[in-house]
Amino acid sequence: MAMTKVTLTLDDLSLNRLEDASARLSMPKSEIVREAIVEFHDRIGRLSERERTALLRAFDDYVPKIPRRAASAVDAEIAAIRTDRRAGGRATPPKGKS
Repeated sequence: MAMTKVTLTLDDLSLNRLEDASARLSMPKSEIVREAIVEFHDRIGRLSERERTALLRAFDDYVPKIPRRAASAVDAEIAAIRTDRRAGGRATPPKGKS
């Protein structure tokens, strides 16, 4: 595989993590970056663990807030809304409009 030398700019935390990983794994930094890029690319389009956890937390927070009503009550409300919409809207125009 052909290699191309590139220049990257990293913040201190990322650089420290890269150096730590290189030392702990006894691997060159460039190899760690290559593997990280492959893993990152494979995850594109999938949720990270942090994103998945946040969405599950939001789901757990909002589901209990959904009002529990009988399907017949929901159907009646939808029917009323449809009837109102078909009736043509407001009986009188808003103030200032004629």
